[in-house]
Amino acid sequence: MSQSFKALVDSPDMRHVLGISGGKDSAALAIYIKENYPEIHNKVEYFFSDTGAELTEAYEFLDKLEAYLGKEIVKLSSGRDFDHHLKMHNGLLPSPQIRWCTREMKIKPFEDFVGTDNVVSYVGIRADEFRDGYQAGGKTNIVPVFPFIEDGLVRDDIFKLLEDTIGIPEYYRWRSRSGCYFCFFQRQDEWLGLKENHPHLFELAKEYETRERTKFNWRDGEVATGGVGYTWSQSGNLDEIVEKARLKREKQTEEGVISSDRWQDVLKASDDDDPEDQSCMICSL
Repeated sequence: MSQSFKALVDSPDMRHVLGISGGKDSAALAIYIKENYPEIHNKVEYFFSDTGAELTEAYEFLDKLEAYLGKEIVKLSSGRDFDHHLKMHNGLLPSPQIRWCTREMKIKPFEDFVGTDNVVSYVGIRADEFRDGYQAGGKTNIVPVFPFIEDGLVRDDIFKLLEDTIGIPEYYRWRSRSGCYFCFFQRQDEWLGLKENHPHLFELAKEYETRERTKFNWRDGEVATGGVGYTWSQSGNLDEIVEKARLKREKQTEEGVISSDRWQDVLKASDDDDPEDQSCMICSL
């Protein structure tokens, strides 16, 4: 532990928080702190920004983690569901360019949780990746720290931490990230995975694409403006996307590209740190 890190830990005037996403890195960080820095574990407030649209596997994983930590993971919420926020944005589905879902349902609840307190925020960015964490946007009361970088932990270390304790989230069998079931950062094969593993959720995601476009105003409420709904991806609607993924998988199977390796090993070998395909850190850690 560096001297600057230790000074933050020892400061009596700081709150200590660690956001859990339901993904591998933030869970591994919580476990790592419990096992290696008990003085931090005793102080830290674990929290989860709950959109109400997470996969059941993520909630099950959070329950296992909470039991292992022996501390409550506080559930944060915007107080409104996704459909309310969608209405406030005139039916415009979120996208990599317009991440209103993150701002309204993840970041604002976190900032309300922190308030004006001086806070140390523990972030699960590893020593072998180059990503930005939550951007405080001029909020000088939030100080991010990166224990994995401080201590030199890389991807293999994260998997070992999980495999030796609570295991790896089940959704990693077909998905490379945590987050909402309709997350727009999903790749084509992940949308196919959603259809195969959670067909009901896939149909719900499709339903958003077929809604008539509307506009909201405070006098008339939600008013239809005509036109077809938005899509989750610029590559087409969800039926088109999963068909492309299905055909690609068939071709890979015929060519022997898809092997029978354990899904954990496939995940370890995959490159899920592509900066062109990164969801915001507050969602995906």
